Amino acid sequence: MKNKKFFIILTALFLTAFMVSFTNCAAKAEAQTVPENKEIIPAQPAAPVQARSKVYFTSDISPAGLMAVYKALGQQPGGKVAVKISTGEPPNSNYLRPALIKDLVQSVKGTIVESNTAYGGKRASTAVHKQTAKDHGFTDIAAVDILDENGSISLPVRGGTRLRENFVGAHFSNYDYYVVLSHFRGHGMGGFGGAIKNISIGIASSEGKSWIHTAGKSKFGFSGDQNAFLDSMAEAGKSVVDSLNGKLLYINVMNRLSVDCDCNGNPAAPDMHDIGILSSLDPVALDQACVDLVYAAGDGKSLIQRIESRNGVRTIDHGAEIGLGSKTYELIKL
Repeated sequence: MKNKKFFIILTALFLTAFMVSFTNCAAKAEAQTVPENKEIIPAQPAAPVQARSKVYFTSDISPAGLMAVYKALGQQPGGKVAVKISTGEPPNSNYLRPALIKDLVQSVKGTIVESNTAYGGKRASTAVHKQTAKDHGFTDIAAVDILDENGSISLPVRGGTRLRENFVGAHFSNYDYYVVLSHFRGHGMGGFGGAIKNISIGIASSEGKSWIHTAGKSKFGFSGDQNAFLDSMAEAGKSVVDSLNGKLLYINVMNRLSVDCDCNGNPAAPDMHDIGILSSLDPVALDQACVDLVYAAGDGKSLIQRIESRNGVRTIDHGAEIGLGSKTYELIKL
């Protein structure tokens, strides 16, 4: 009898211990289980937001309109100021007329600067180039300096894939600030010309122009791979911006929108309407905005065909890739 009673008590104790252990294990398992509808998802880093560059626009193509887009930038160029333009190839190119740009040039106390061409014509040497500038009325509104009158200097190209250096006129370093005043239009080789072309081919010395066209293979001639040339323009432009520590501003005038460049003395007649004047501190954004306006125009077929046939937007794309500027912009109408 005693043994039976002892067995019953032992069995009861064993069952109690088993139940407590089972309950604790179940509770622990439950605590470690997260319901499917409450799954914990690690936080994902936010996608980087590309900065939008400001581009100012006016449809008023006049001295007042030009001054308006300049003032919108809020800049105060100091020291010795260069105003980079194209003096235009004679006899009938569509260069920006002195009457349009006079007020701006004189308001910044600027010197008009240009570089000699590498293809012959009336701007291929300093003497004839200065005569062309005079004939076109530029010497009546400001002093004119041919940057490569005394040869070239080299600027380093950082982050490029085509060029290691860029050759600009020796007078380039005489100026503290550059106002880059460009006539936006088509171009026989680049597809279009705007701010990027003006700070690359435009500021390059005569030999530097060939250097860009041949993607760093020769200081003479223009032959070379088209895409390499387009990339080289962006890279040469970046060398200029880097050397000036960003002391530049950019204005594009969208009038007389021929498919041909101002380096062509007998360009095709414009077959689309004038659009306006745009300004920015970002040459990539500025040129992108101008291209977008051409595509948005109802009569831009010829210029669009010229841009696309030369793969012209590659220069903008490459400029963005190497840090020359941003393709993302905010268009601010004045």
